[in-house]
Amino acid sequence: QFRNEFNHLMRAQHPNITQLVGYCYNIGHQRIKYGGEYIFALVEERVLCFEYLQGGSLDNHISDESCGLDWPTRFKIIKGVCEGLNYLHNGCKDPIYHLDLKPANVLLDKNMFPKIGDFGLSRLFPLSQTYITSKIIGTPGYMPPEYIERREITSKYDVFSLGVIIVRVIAGDEGYSKCAYMS
Repeated sequence: QFRNEFNHLMRAQHPNITQLVGYCYNIGHQRIKYGGEYIFALVEERVLCFEYLQGGSLDNHISDESCGLDWPTRFKIIKGVCEGLNYLHNGCKDPIYHLDLKPANVLLDKNMFPKIGDFGLSRLFPLSQTYITSKIIGTPGYMPPEYIERREITSKYDVFSLGVIIVRVIAGDEGYSKCAYMS
């Protein structure tokens, strides 16, 4: 997952994508006790360092029906996430599917400018293909029906997740719960 996120972030350079500012990947040996004896174990230390975004995650700002956000700010957030996702799907040499797009993975700077983060589950796929997986990927509530029913991954996966984010930004948590209940 570390290598996957690192490689995708190195390719993705866009104002609405979190910027990687540094990393550490260290492999060493450590003496540990195992079964009453001391052995040497291989230890990997991996760290990705990102730009600091003072506004925190979008999840922190959409906790009530009014969201506490004015309409121009909501529009800016929605537009920015759309532009970031469009870049991932259409602006990269190989399209990147995020596969875990949700408010907790949309980070905001001090001016509420959104950036998509957490590429740990992301994959590179041609946009025209469908993939079937047996592994569960993503967060319940943000997974499209075709994935839940048949484990199909297409470019529509992220678009469905984006739609859920848009509804939550517009309606807040309480409003979203009402929409989800009605559907």
